Amino acid sequence: MQFVKYALAPLALALALPGVAMAHDAQSGPVLGAGSTLLTVSAEGRSARSPDLAVFSAGVTTQGKTASEAMSANAAAMTKVFAQLKKAGIADKDVQTSTINLNPIYGQPVVDERGQVVREALIIGYQAMNLVSVKQRDLKGFGKVLDALVASGANQISGPGFEIENAAAAQDEARVNAMKAARARADLYASAAGLRVVRVVSISEGGYNPPMLVMYAKAPIVDARPPQPIAPGQVETTMSVSVQYELAP
Repeated sequence: MQFVKYALAPLALALALPGVAMAHDAQSGPVLGAGSTLLTVSAEGRSARSPDLAVFSAGVTTQGKTASEAMSANAAAMTKVFAQLKKAGIADKDVQTSTINLNPIYGQPVVDERGQVVREALIIGYQAMNLVSVKQRDLKGFGKVLDALVASGANQISGPGFEIENAAAAQDEARVNAMKAARARADLYASAAGLRVVRVVSISEGGYNPPMLVMYAKAPIVDARPPQPIAPGQVETTMSVSVQYELAP
């Protein structure tokens, strides 16, 4: 009798909690109609738009006989760079220090006639670097800002990376295009198999790729006294989806 008691306990639990059995069935996969088949399609959607933001790096590298001399010279030069950025209308929130470096500068080692090192290289000075990351919102004036920074003493400039500041609309457009591409592919498979698309069973977003520079570009921005020519081009936002469709005769 003891054996019967323990054998019936799991059955009683399953009957008392039918939701457990239902959950297990739901996890086994989508319920399809008779004669239907399940098709999974992955697709990408893109949205290309003109950027409204350029991010670049600017700063100063200086040298001195001592570390203190190199850093002092760098501080003086960077003060002029900051003043120029403010004069150009760049907001304080759009300027952020990204790199500060101080490194020794070594001379050449002394070697004898046999090529043997007689004296190791000695420190002959120091090099200091200070870089800031800048967000340029006025793309038409970007070239002038670069020229003004160089005139103020900046000798390190790199970038830019063009971006869309508020990318939500571009992402949604890419999502819609991804779904259209998925449906077109599903219709193609269904037609080739002699079937039709009945419904969407599931949708999952596969990922988001940050905007990339598209290789076609607008004409460089120039005026009567040409600054550095800048071509913003367009940036491309990509979204991917995976969609399951039910196909039926």
